[in-house]
Amino acid sequence: MLSTRNFMSSSQPLCEIGSSVRKKEEKQMAKQKRKVTEVTGKKNKKLKVSARETPLAPEGAPGGEDAPPEGAAACRAVQETDPELSPEEKRVLERKLKKERKKEERKRLREAGTAVAQKPPARRSGAELALDYLCGWAQKHQDWRFQKTRQTWLLLHMYDSDKVPDKHFSTLLAYLEGLRGRARELTVQKAEALMQELDEAGAASPDPLLLEKTQRLRQVLQLLS
Repeated sequence: MLSTRNFMSSSQPLCEIGSSVRKKEEKQMAKQKRKVTEVTGKKNKKLKVSARETPLAPEGAPGGEDAPPEGAAACRAVQETDPELSPEEKRVLERKLKKERKKEERKRLREAGTAVAQKPPARRSGAELALDYLCGWAQKHQDWRFQKTRQTWLLLHMYDSDKVPDKHFSTLLAYLEGLRGRARELTVQKAEALMQELDEAGAASPDPLLLEKTQRLRQVLQLLS
């Protein structure tokens, strides 16, 4: 019995020693984890700073012959950030830098596209629309259809060579042959009244513009009368 008690009393300090060793090991492991966490946090901060400070490549660089590869640019940026990083850490940082650049490029393209989309298209003038209407009739386009607004504009300005040039006036005369009913009668009445006014004005002071209008009026009256 004595020997057994002696053995038990002598083994008790060994258990305490083993427990203290395990506690020390656990403390060391906790310290190592904290260090790893701190190092990772610092590297992530360096990565974010590097991604913000690294300028985007110029617009013409991606397709040019002198443009450096994207991987090489990212590698230089990583080396400048922290030259003591391991190869694996450098690869991770390179991938993150590439993602940041692509994100910034997509954002820039979206903003540029939005600016273009917000610009309203230029509105065409009444003269352009009316002359297109006339040309469509002459070329017998399948989608051509009668539009009273365009015809009214042509009848109102057909004696003005600035608005209906000579190259379109012959086409307009062919178009007028198809006038029927009230539109034809009104066109003749207005032409006769305007002819009388121009004759009186031309007798007082001859004007080349008045002579040109008079010539067009006579062609219209000869066609429709």
